Amino acid sequence: MRNGELCNAKSDDEKVLGVRRFVEDLGRLDCVESTAVQTVGIKGYDGFTISIVR
Repeated sequence: MRNGELCNAKSDDEKVLGVRRFVEDLGRLDCVESTAVQTVGIKGYDGFTISIVR
């Protein structure tokens, strides 16, 4: 996601950091199961998350 920059620990892009915080926050919730999926399509890299509240 974010052109593959989500996994770049050295990125200082505010949008990348925002998405990273969002995914990390999902991981801290005990009442939610989530996964992030990176896709590649006509726009290039993209992605989405799926979450289920228990």
